[in-house]
Amino acid sequence: MWRYANPTVFLGIAARLIPILSVLAAGLAVVGLWIVFFVAPADYQQGQTVKIMYIHVPAAWLAMGCYSVMALSAIGTLVWRHPLADVSNKAAAPLGAAFTALCLLTGSLWGKPMWGTWWVWDARLTSVLVLFLMYCGVIALWNAIEDPTRAGRSVAILTLVGFVNIPIVKFSVDWWNTLHQPARVIRLDGPTIDPSMLWPLLIMAAAATLLFVALHLAGMRNEILRRRVRTLGLLAASQDEAPGLAVAEGTR
Repeated sequence: MWRYANPTVFLGIAARLIPILSVLAAGLAVVGLWIVFFVAPADYQQGQTVKIMYIHVPAAWLAMGCYSVMALSAIGTLVWRHPLADVSNKAAAPLGAAFTALCLLTGSLWGKPMWGTWWVWDARLTSVLVLFLMYCGVIALWNAIEDPTRAGRSVAILTLVGFVNIPIVKFSVDWWNTLHQPARVIRLDGPTIDPSMLWPLLIMAAAATLLFVALHLAGMRNEILRRRVRTLGLLAASQDEAPGLAVAEGTR
């Protein structure tokens, strides 16, 4: 982990990985969408509407996965003080918010023909909405504190407090009576979904995961460069003030 603590080393690695991951994500997405629309069968009850699943489910997985990445980054900030931990946290937050918003949107589109309503206040939907609000809170806190070091510590604490919602999102269908189905893919006894639907779902999930990793690396790279520009700006400002102070001292 500490091998990649040097931002310059990380920037070199990111520059090599981002194009590769982007191409792989695009390729898997094309293959997955082709299978979804031309190969995967319609559901015997839901018809073609079930194909919203291939966007909704990967978005839901990544909504939780992004926050888990942020929680690990928060631990890295508070415990190990890893120099790139808060950079990772800040870069992941808007991506997690986007995936959570996509999850909520596609869930509403799927719920209307299946449940007869765009929204119900069941445990799963409510906990995912809380997750989206947590993302918004983290992003707002990042923007409220100018100093990156102080902001990183404050955001790390907020992130870990909000992580309690992740198991609630995951197990809400088991703990409460909700309109959502129990887990059918990630189960101890194996998936219960038919392979003709499982494989395109896994391909789309892989594409979405690679897209997240590529965008996360790009966001971390941009944040590192942004902080370097900020440091250079502060250094230049301090140097501009120094001659003025020297002149003021000389006139006394």
